[in-house]
Amino acid sequence: MKKTVVLLSLVVSIFSYSQNKDYAKYVNPIIGTGGHGHTFPGATVPFGMVQLSPDTRIDGSWDGCSGYHYSDNVIYGFSHTHLNGTGVSDFGDIMLMPAMGEPKLDSKSYSSTFSHANEKAAAGYYSVKLDDDAILVELTATPRVGLQQYTFSKSGQANIILDLNHRDKLIMGEVRVIDNKTIEVLRRSSAWAADQYVYARIEFSQPMKITAVNNNAFAPAKVTDKFFAGSLLALSFSKEVQAGEKLMVKVALSPTGYEGAAKNMKAEMPGWDFVKTGKAARTLWNTELSKIEITESDKDKLSIFYTALYHTMMQPNIAMDVDGMYRGRDNELHKAEGFDYYSVFSLWDTFRAAHPLYTLIEKKRTADFINTFIKQYEQGGRLPVWELASNETDCMIGYHSVSVIADAMAAGIKGFDYEKAYEAAKHSAMLDIFGLDAYKKNGFISIDDEHESVSKTLEYAYDDWCIAQMALRLKKMEDYDYFMHRSESWKNLFDPSTGHMRPKRNGGWEKPFDPREVNNNFTEGNSWQYTFFVPQDIRSLIDAHGDNWDKFEAKLDELFAAPSATTGREQVDITGLIGQYAHGNEPSHHMAWLYHYVGKPQKAEQKIKYILDNFYKNAPDGLIGNEDCGQMSAWYVLASAGIYKVTPGDDVWMTQKPYFPAVQFNYEDGTRMLFRQAHYREDMEKLQPLSIGFTEPYTTVKPVPVIEAESKSFKDKMTISITCYGKDDTIFYMVDDNSGKPAFIKYIKPFEINQSSTVLAYTERYGHKSNTVTAHFFKKPNNYTITIKSKYNPQYHAGGPDGLLDGIFGTENWRKGDWQGYQGQDFEAVIDLQKKMPVKSIATRFLQDSRAWIMFPTKVEYYVSDDNVNFTLAQTVNNYVQAQNYDVQVSAFEGNLDTQPRYIKIKAYNYGKLPEWHQGAGSDAFIFIDEITIAP
Repeated sequence: MKKTVVLLSLVVSIFSYSQNKDYAKYVNPIIGTGGHGHTFPGATVPFGMVQLSPDTRIDGSWDGCSGYHYSDNVIYGFSHTHLNGTGVSDFGDIMLMPAMGEPKLDSKSYSSTFSHANEKAAAGYYSVKLDDDAILVELTATPRVGLQQYTFSKSGQANIILDLNHRDKLIMGEVRVIDNKTIEVLRRSSAWAADQYVYARIEFSQPMKITAVNNNAFAPAKVTDKFFAGSLLALSFSKEVQAGEKLMVKVALSPTGYEGAAKNMKAEMPGWDFVKTGKAARTLWNTELSKIEITESDKDKLSIFYTALYHTMMQPNIAMDVDGMYRGRDNELHKAEGFDYYSVFSLWDTFRAAHPLYTLIEKKRTADFINTFIKQYEQGGRLPVWELASNETDCMIGYHSVSVIADAMAAGIKGFDYEKAYEAAKHSAMLDIFGLDAYKKNGFISIDDEHESVSKTLEYAYDDWCIAQMALRLKKMEDYDYFMHRSESWKNLFDPSTGHMRPKRNGGWEKPFDPREVNNNFTEGNSWQYTFFVPQDIRSLIDAHGDNWDKFEAKLDELFAAPSATTGREQVDITGLIGQYAHGNEPSHHMAWLYHYVGKPQKAEQKIKYILDNFYKNAPDGLIGNEDCGQMSAWYVLASAGIYKVTPGDDVWMTQKPYFPAVQFNYEDGTRMLFRQAHYREDMEKLQPLSIGFTEPYTTVKPVPVIEAESKSFKDKMTISITCYGKDDTIFYMVDDNSGKPAFIKYIKPFEINQSSTVLAYTERYGHKSNTVTAHFFKKPNNYTITIKSKYNPQYHAGGPDGLLDGIFGTENWRKGDWQGYQGQDFEAVIDLQKKMPVKSIATRFLQDSRAWIMFPTKVEYYVSDDNVNFTLAQTVNNYVQAQNYDVQVSAFEGNLDTQPRYIKIKAYNYGKLPEWHQGAGSDAFIFIDEITIAP
């Protein structure tokens, strides 16, 4: 089968376009501010440092993580930094709020109600009327400066509140009074970005006086002071105003210092012309939005498309001053030479569609992004994963910077050092973090090695393919072979018997297995939503389903037809379900396009049209899932044009009939590309179509054998079996029980072990060996039994009841599955020692990870009995670790019994409902228990 593709960079259209068209009029920034879109409606310019927007949420809630949610009716203030549709609350820096009367510095007092009827949002502009004091607030911005204009409808004392404790945790704040119209501010804060620096220069259009201060410095602050500091800091700046009077405030940001903020102010906003600034912002948006022109008469569709394009241009953000100075990953100041330095890289999301879109319409910025990556590698030791404000958050997985780099190379984009980029990519892939050590050694990640093992294995394999493509272009053939070999690691987690990617534990398949179950073996998903993630080798993925296109097509059909409900853990990110396809989260985004690979383009077109029609609307809840820094919208932009890159890093685009009558891309170099519905085939011929087959499969990996046993621990003896999937493969295995010198022998049939052992196995055919898989089995140190009276969460079973007495101790990484979890209930169990015996002490290990709702029990009681009916309290062990201690920690609650019972009852009391300060306030806490140790 061959598929039709087009090399977009070669195409020139005879159609003209005009940058004088007002594309910005179609932008509706309210789209995505409701539902689970997590966008913000405020004023910003393309890729700007400033995102000046109202904040209606200060509680860190998931749906309010951008600071604003359309369901709210209270505004707490207007801050200058916001994230576009992520899942974690951060930013909200330099918050100002106008009010009248006696100044009050607590958020409940200075906040105001508002109505959406009195709210306007447009590209580069936002306005709202604050109900409490009838103040009209208008916002606009340049790349590094925000401008606010307040119109007061009544006379009296006007106050502008500056609250540096707004939203995330303030490490240290400073306010320096320069004169009665100028102040300088430092806000150093901690949240997702653990140590963020924001400097600001704030200028008022009229003289102001300080009328109230709240801080926690060593000496009480006075309103006549010229310097204020502390981890608690808020001030009020006041003046008398007349009805109808306007007051403006401009705020220049800088990541480097007060001097940088002053330079940014002088360069970008020396004056006070609000109208001119707003027009300039709109012009910037029109210049960017004109890069794609669509022909469409439906006004809602025009708004959906141009708002989507707008959302792709809100982040990454310029993160350097006008003179090129920036704060690096080493927290030192540097100067960007020959490129612009950016921040906010949500790469797990954006490598899929946003960055491929940028290779078409933002070639210069793409080079700048990669130059930024290189500097972050040089200054921080590795390429960014999810970088925010010069901090690596290590949120999400993979090292998807390499996808962006490889895709830029495939597109022929210049302006960065290919060799240096490759050095950074290879270095980042050779580290021993986040399961990479096991991945490199074993060819896959097991549950025993690292949580989210399936997702990490699959995404590392794709990233390694990208590195291999870079090596090939640079003629590094040894590296090419090495990384291509690693790119096949997905084969070690593909189970042909189920047709799914499946987690492994201790050398065998994890059981029970439900492909719809959301658990800690996957990243924000389940097996259905990861089984199709082999974008680097779709031909081999099809072959794995039976070397039959019909079987793979049937698997895709099953995906879309399955029940639209997941099992296991609730995952708020999984939205927009069509069967088990979840358009509201990124791992599914390429799946509908896979029908093209089995010769069924009509099925792809049908599914994609359904998504375009139903999951994007011109409404506050117009996004079916998190925007995720432009990824959700980039999918819409590309799909509506009839193009998509299933494999970033390759130069092949999938194509089909566009959603609109016509879509034209206008490139930076003056060339253009046109797709038309009515002349689709004709246009394809003009676009010099290339007919190619699949990328030739590169097959060096033989899947590892599967070691199967009843459990990881046993009492007397246990049977071990080993299987593999190659018909002509031979299995070799070795048992190491520390009793001699073990050697590999040919596997013939299942065998028994009767002491703690390590079993190793590999397959071989025609001299080609698989990786060696290893399993560890433990003979129980006792014959105790346990009866658990509570009911553990099936997600956290630790191998069942015996897992609490098997002598295997879990680590602080509870996501690997070694702990039993009990939510909303006390833990109670009875241990049968099988006979009366001396017991000196008993210790029960519990884990606390407050952020994950896991709390130490408030107390643990130990009871003893001779008949399992009448129990006597032997000792109570209280907990003294505070719930607000966010360190992940393990504690053994030890009780001194000094008695001779047969039965011991353990009762651990659950923390209860999570308190107000917790992000999950009102929900039930977990108890996590692992191992019970009894000392005779």
